[in-house]
Amino acid sequence: MVVYKCFTCGKKISHKVLEKNKGKCAYCNSRIFYKTRSVITKVKAV
Repeated sequence: MVVYKCFTCGKKISHKVLEKNKGKCAYCNSRIFYKTRSVITKVKAV
């Protein structure tokens, strides 16, 4: 499942909600989104 974050209000929105609202944020009607980064694991060098 892809989760986007609204650039204006900062709310997390799933791709299914974006498809339903024709690419607009359900909270502030903005059209600017970006994908949230996943957790990065650090590995010690050997």
